[in-house]
Amino acid sequence: MMKQLWSKKYLWLGILIAALLPQFIENRFYMNILILILLFATVANAWNVLGGYAGQLSLGHAIFFGLGAYTSSLLFLKLGVSPWLGIIVAVILCVIVGVLIGFPTFRLKGTYFTLATIAFAEVVRQVALFWRSLTNGSMGVNIPFDPSFGNMIFREYSVYYWITLVLFLISLAVMHWIDGSKLGYYLRAIREDQDSAQTLGINTTKYKMYAMMISSAIAGAAGVIYAQYMLYFEPDNIFNLNLSIEFVLIVIVGGIGTIYGPLLGAAIIIPLNEFLRSLFPSLNGMNFFIYGVALMLIVAFLPNGLLPFLKERLAKLTKRKKLEESKAA
Repeated sequence: MMKQLWSKKYLWLGILIAALLPQFIENRFYMNILILILLFATVANAWNVLGGYAGQLSLGHAIFFGLGAYTSSLLFLKLGVSPWLGIIVAVILCVIVGVLIGFPTFRLKGTYFTLATIAFAEVVRQVALFWRSLTNGSMGVNIPFDPSFGNMIFREYSVYYWITLVLFLISLAVMHWIDGSKLGYYLRAIREDQDSAQTLGINTTKYKMYAMMISSAIAGAAGVIYAQYMLYFEPDNIFNLNLSIEFVLIVIVGGIGTIYGPLLGAAIIIPLNEFLRSLFPSLNGMNFFIYGVALMLIVAFLPNGLLPFLKERLAKLTKRKKLEESKAA
């Protein structure tokens, strides 16, 4: 009981510090990094529901991220619908698409499921490229800079930061709920051994579909915020396979199947990528080389991710300290 109270205390303290950060950071470069960390951590949380808890290795989550961005932006540009309402439509559409993708792909296992998600992502990218009358094709979507609350466009980076922080906290609350709920236990059972879970009476398809619906909804909402923040995107970057892989890497680096792993992974990968890009502007590709080597080292030496490793080290240090105190007494 005391442990839970302490953990909640630290959680609220962390939220308070995160909310106050813009008051102390004026540099736009650092504010941009913080916004991207929260945004990518949110999508990583979305992937973690399906990939970390349910064990379904999807490499097509850029579908929902991009679909959210396109839905709200096109509603805003063509029909004048505020992105605040567009985010609701985007979430509903992403859930529907997630269900439509889940029905055929959940019949597959392992590598075949992963390949199927890649195939769906490529199909969506091609549709976005060639349906020029709707998506503007390879020219992309350009949202005019017209700052107002209704347009979800702001001059101050701090407002974007607080919006992404709220969305991240919502995704974190969902992760906490899943982790301690019946759904979470069933998803972990499916991840460990799907056949055994079925033998025990778990409807594996139904619960994987629940995971897909939650995952697609969160990713779609993040896509809306990304569109209103960047104000420009096109099919080759919003539906890119590399983007889906980055979501997965964030979770793997932080700790797959953990609540705070995606945040830790995003806090490492996003700044690393941005700083390397700014440090090596003239050496084309050097930032990707160093970035790739760093990721390989983390994955090779910490296969369970950084968060489980840090928890293990902290537990050993605490145990050693208690042992030393008992000997001293």
